[in-house]
Amino acid sequence: MIYSKMWLVVKPSVGIPVFIAAVAISSFSVHLALTMNTTWVKDFLNGGNKVVAAAPAAADAAVPK
Repeated sequence: MIYSKMWLVVKPSVGIPVFIAAVAISSFSVHLALTMNTTWVKDFLNGGNKVVAAAPAAADAAVPK
């Protein structure tokens, strides 16, 4: 293990929770930044307008022009 000497300085009972907390805080901040700085995320999470694409009718597709 390349980082084995680190545990001589930092106890695992302190280092591991600090590491997990850092990952959780950074993940939360990234998700918060996405929510605050984009328009489509808010609409998606709130169930915004649904766009329904209409398929062309079979009769229109079969008629040569």
